[in-house]
Amino acid sequence: MSRTRFLALLSALAAAAGLAVAGAGPATAADCAAPWNPGTVYVGGNTASHNGHNWSAKWWTQGETPGSAQVWADAGGCGGTTPPDNPSGFVVGEQQFNSMFPSRNPFYTYAGLTAAISAYPGFANTGDDTTKRREAAAFLANVNHETGGLVYVKEINEANYPHYCDATQPYGCPAGQAAYYGRGPIQLSWNFNYKAAGDALGIDLLRNPYLVERDSAVAWKTGLWYWNTQSGPGTMTPHNAMVTGAGFGETIRSINGALECNGGNPAQVQSRIDAYRRFTAALGTTPGNNLGC
Repeated sequence: MSRTRFLALLSALAAAAGLAVAGAGPATAADCAAPWNPGTVYVGGNTASHNGHNWSAKWWTQGETPGSAQVWADAGGCGGTTPPDNPSGFVVGEQQFNSMFPSRNPFYTYAGLTAAISAYPGFANTGDDTTKRREAAAFLANVNHETGGLVYVKEINEANYPHYCDATQPYGCPAGQAAYYGRGPIQLSWNFNYKAAGDALGIDLLRNPYLVERDSAVAWKTGLWYWNTQSGPGTMTPHNAMVTGAGFGETIRSINGALECNGGNPAQVQSRIDAYRRFTAALGTTPGNNLGC
């Protein structure tokens, strides 16, 4: 049987089974083919895009993720800095996000994250393509560590909840003494932090801190607020650490350096570094220098 007749027969069989069959034409240079779909049947020569690259099927396949050298041939990068499954322009596409956090809580939506980025347009959008991807990977690696892989929306130990009310502040704790516990991707806590974040974002989080555990975009915004504006126990914001080349280690110092850096908890530091290495690799870049603190 000729190859042409074989492909025609395969198409007919796939259609009868309710499956889509990819077209055989390759994408033009630098353009992305249609995004890879696990439900699509691909035969030799078919192309699909995944994680910012075009891939060419070596033979019949369905459900095998592009990247497997046995099934797919890498046809090169495509689409510039915007992943083909992400019209928002964020350097992390939705499929990439889902693969980074396979067990994430449904609360932490990709749509919530991309909506939140509008509050800080310089985030993962400053410098060259490598810098943008490293910053996105660094943020997500720290978030991964803080939330157990985007599993926890709020602090687990409820015994700590009353501790986070600083009653000496002139505005007090209008939502109640136990209302300002850690929430969100970087675990926002304390009444003064809820007020500062809310003031910066134009949201009254001092009186309604529960928004951070009920609205995905608000939760992501609080994480980006800290990342882009706060230095914590460090000497610079995590955003500045990544765009100036100070390195991933300085983001750890700014988030939890008082407890983890300078030998405080090397296992925790290594956990963050391991996630950062995974995420930079997933985004097709290198981690750079100065990873530890």
